Amino acid sequence: MFKVKTLNHISPACQDILTPDRYSLADDIQSPDAIFVRATNLHDYPFNPELLCIARAGIGVNTIPLEECTEKGIVVFNSPGANANGVKELFVFGLTMASRDVLGSLRWVDGYSDPATPIDVAMEKVKKQFAGPEYWGKTLGVIGMGNVGGMAANIAVKLGMEVIGYDPYLSVDAAWKISRSVRRVADLDTLLRNCDYLTLHTPLTEETRGLIDASAIAKMKDGVRIINYARGEVVDEPAILAALKSGKVARFVTDFPTPENVKTPGVVATPHLGGTTIESEANCAVMAAKEMDDYLTTGNIKNSVNLPTVVLERTGEARICIIHRNIPGMLTTIMPIFAKDQVNIENMMNKSAGAYAYSVFDVNSVIPESVVDDLKAVPGVLRVRVI
Repeated sequence: MFKVKTLNHISPACQDILTPDRYSLADDIQSPDAIFVRATNLHDYPFNPELLCIARAGIGVNTIPLEECTEKGIVVFNSPGANANGVKELFVFGLTMASRDVLGSLRWVDGYSDPATPIDVAMEKVKKQFAGPEYWGKTLGVIGMGNVGGMAANIAVKLGMEVIGYDPYLSVDAAWKISRSVRRVADLDTLLRNCDYLTLHTPLTEETRGLIDASAIAKMKDGVRIINYARGEVVDEPAILAALKSGKVARFVTDFPTPENVKTPGVVATPHLGGTTIESEANCAVMAAKEMDDYLTTGNIKNSVNLPTVVLERTGEARICIIHRNIPGMLTTIMPIFAKDQVNIENMMNKSAGAYAYSVFDVNSVIPESVVDDLKAVPGVLRVRVI
């Protein structure tokens, strides 16, 4: 039985995959085989030596120390696209909030207390202060055209907007899902100069951190309206607050409130609600659980953020899974170890991702401990598993 430690509330839908007859799932488990996480920061987390994988029920992995995990032979999974529809629906809300001062109008209604004037009379005098532009016919710029960005672009087209998209890493699969009405631009500056609304749907990386800074904002139209449901750090906060104060940015809608931005006029902040729907939480939990289960039981890797995808149909009597550095001559060092003990390889797969690689060998005999020990002793080998 595998032991899985949960570090946040995980939708019980995951138990359809991690069934009680094969998995012990709880938040107080010691020395787990796997960790199930949503938002806990793991950068200072003490990983136990037995830990094989971390499954993130969601897309962002900036809270997980990926290099440390890889060096310790821990596979990190996420669940791309599982909460995309939930974020897309919040984007529609954000588009409206970026246009009209709906938040201010709600506050006015909630705080109205003049007994001398009925509210239906008073509101006719004040409602103009909450007015804003329609987004029909306006241009929306979408940065990041993956699962969420593609859906946001498509729905904006249906709402009557002109949509331009920028994504230098757009995959073929993602491109197939995007409306033909969306115009793709090859450089970010073109998008920034032409959009009335800007929406962000890119992961947080060193390349995207502070992407929307003072320089980027200066290239935009006066009165641009910006929506950020990506990650808070994608936007340089001092720059956006200064732009709101000057009027360069008319409204900033964000899912990442901070002590500074919630006090700034023109900011509409929600408490990280992007994937917070019953369906999204269940979808993320089920996808992450399937990835975890497949890896723990077969050694297959899919949707890992630190190791390559390796999916090999199981053959033979045993499977040997090796996480190692992607260095020359690794396979030529490993193969003689099998030959020395007359272990016959029936099937194998080796793939790399950057500085690391993953090799799977199906063999037709029981694996002697001496073989495992010899494999672990190979320079550059980080973890050896026999399934």
